[in-house]
Amino acid sequence: MTGRVAGKVAFVTGAARGQGRSHAVRLAEEGADIIAVDICRHIDNTPEPGSTPADLAETADMVKALDRRVVTAEVDVCDFDALKAAVDSGVEQLGRLDIVVANAGIGTPGAMLDEMDEPRWQQTIDVNLSSVWKSVKAAVPHIKTGGRGGSVIMTSSVGGLKAYPHVGHYVTAKHGVVGLMRTFAVELGQFSIRVNSVHPTHVGTDMLLNESTYRAFRPDLENPAADDIKPICQMFHMLPIPWVEPADISSAVLFLASDEARYITGVPLPIDAGSCLK
Repeated sequence: MTGRVAGKVAFVTGAARGQGRSHAVRLAEEGADIIAVDICRHIDNTPEPGSTPADLAETADMVKALDRRVVTAEVDVCDFDALKAAVDSGVEQLGRLDIVVANAGIGTPGAMLDEMDEPRWQQTIDVNLSSVWKSVKAAVPHIKTGGRGGSVIMTSSVGGLKAYPHVGHYVTAKHGVVGLMRTFAVELGQFSIRVNSVHPTHVGTDMLLNESTYRAFRPDLENPAADDIKPICQMFHMLPIPWVEPADISSAVLFLASDEARYITGVPLPIDAGSCLK
């Protein structure tokens, strides 16, 4: 099947690499032009290396190689004015907006909630929850103006559907995304704008595959690596895999963005290898 979002324009946050890049490229494969934004620098307190301008440029090159148009901007998703300017510019250049993929997010080292410091809590809420609201807020007026309806997809997590210890700041933010999604779905339905969320389990990106995670999951080893955490990660799932790949999430994003999901709204969709069953 091809052309499932042909002629449409998608706005993707966190697009320089990982899930965001995968989403942008998958939508482009199916005919969409892309507005791609990313902060393109290391974010304080996060264990994985930051994305770079070169990463975002590579995403753009991948979209162009598919003969699709792309507009990029280096934007902090916590900065509403910068987000709005990027979306406005992208729509001016590409002519419309139909799809929003509010994907940008971070993972920071955890602690018990009663022992967590306020800056770590606030940073996670700002990036993983408030920025999702800001991204949709910046984009939705353009979808309304188009009068054709549209689709908004928010990246939450299995941690938005169940709780885990020591990451209460992350769990709280990702649960908040579900409330945000459902409220937007209620408010925007009258404009034929559908709003859903995706809930990945572990995904094979730098957010999972980094030294901090390896040491947290395997404190018994002196120099743990990716293969050492596979048995631990697999314990989270019903299916016999340690993690899913970005392409697995992109397939769900594409479905929700396409007309195949034209009457689906307000749905939290797990891509979790059965993690929610445990």
